[in-house]
Amino acid sequence: MRSGELRVRRLARISGEIEVPGDKSISHRAAIIAGLSDGPCRISNYLASEDCLNTLRAMERLGVQCDGDVSGDVEGAARELVVHGCGGELEPAGGSIDCGNSGTGMRLLTGVLAAQPFSSILAGDASLSKRPMSRVIRPLAQMGARIEAQGEREGCAPLKIIGTRLQGTRYKLPVASAQVKSAILLAGVFAKGKTTVVQPVATRDHTERMLAKFRVRTVRDGDEISVYGGQRLRAADIEVPGDLSSAAFWIVAAAANPKSKLLVKNVGLNPTRTAILPVLLRMGAKIKDRALTPEDAGEPAGHIVVEGAALRGTGIRPDEVPNLIDEIPVLAVAGALAQGRMVIRQAAELRVKETDRIAAVCENLREMGAEVEEFEDGLEIEGGRRLRGAVLDSYGDHRIAMAFAVAGLFAEGETVITGTDCIATSYPGFEAQLREIRGRAGR
Repeated sequence: MRSGELRVRRLARISGEIEVPGDKSISHRAAIIAGLSDGPCRISNYLASEDCLNTLRAMERLGVQCDGDVSGDVEGAARELVVHGCGGELEPAGGSIDCGNSGTGMRLLTGVLAAQPFSSILAGDASLSKRPMSRVIRPLAQMGARIEAQGEREGCAPLKIIGTRLQGTRYKLPVASAQVKSAILLAGVFAKGKTTVVQPVATRDHTERMLAKFRVRTVRDGDEISVYGGQRLRAADIEVPGDLSSAAFWIVAAAANPKSKLLVKNVGLNPTRTAILPVLLRMGAKIKDRALTPEDAGEPAGHIVVEGAALRGTGIRPDEVPNLIDEIPVLAVAGALAQGRMVIRQAAELRVKETDRIAAVCENLREMGAEVEEFEDGLEIEGGRRLRGAVLDSYGDHRIAMAFAVAGLFAEGETVITGTDCIATSYPGFEAQLREIRGRAGR
């Protein structure tokens, strides 16, 4: 049961500069891939959120030694972490492994554990136990994996994974998913022969980039990504950039307020993660980004400058949806604050996230006085209505909680979001950063 609440009032402007904690997607992969490497790996700026700490603890349960302070500072960034790779030879956990609320952790670990010479059980909290795991079980089964979904719902966790020798395969993803793609590629590292994933549209490529950093070669040919089994992961150090999905809340808050100017420092600028920026630019936002690291260095990062402006509604294209799946809740808030109509369709994936995000966004926007129409695969928002403060439910979803905290910065009266302990799954320092921003605004 999630508890906690966040109270938000209108903010005159957002100004100054901020840094956001380490990237959640990259932190998950860093813990797993470093743990599979052949030596010690230093990880800087690891995200010390509930989800990422659960993945780190899972690797420790599997025999990987981790040293360093992972308690995190107020912004949720671990100061420094050393993961001692096991050379690809994990150990049985001796009991079920708790993935908490993390779908990323569970799906990626399923790919790794399917190829190990022992059995494992991956479990999660009530929310994760309702999320579909068949999408990762099917391709792994095609490689010879033996996985039993033991949850109350068909195809859901807990997952019993009976490790075995895997055979490379070619699998076409029916739905674009970086998590499923990553699980298959990680299994492919341990499989015999060549494993190929075919994507319907490009998705986040953090796994491919990180494997390359650990000297595992992947080959991309159009919409196909392949890896050959038997490659050894060579130890490497990782600098985790700031999470653009976390920065998105402040970017939208500043972009929609004509009095605002904000500098977001040291944030990831991976091209498969920056889809929110062109959407906001289409809406009339004034945004500039400046890369500070070359793209071939691994994960590009840099600064983003946002100046407030009057926004206008836009449509989100279907090919943009997979790389916007975490930002759509706050983009829906931007749509409510803009003039004109925002259209989000072919986004049914939102219904099987931490909560049904389509239903949650529609319900909360209506509570605040916005005009919104719900569809099975998305929503349409008629922007421009004045928002009013309301008591809103987070539905146990960190991104819903933070998106409507942003909405509260523009609403008349007080907005109260309940069940906000869930924010700690990705951004434990969010409330403290909100107080800091409010303090700079003199309110």
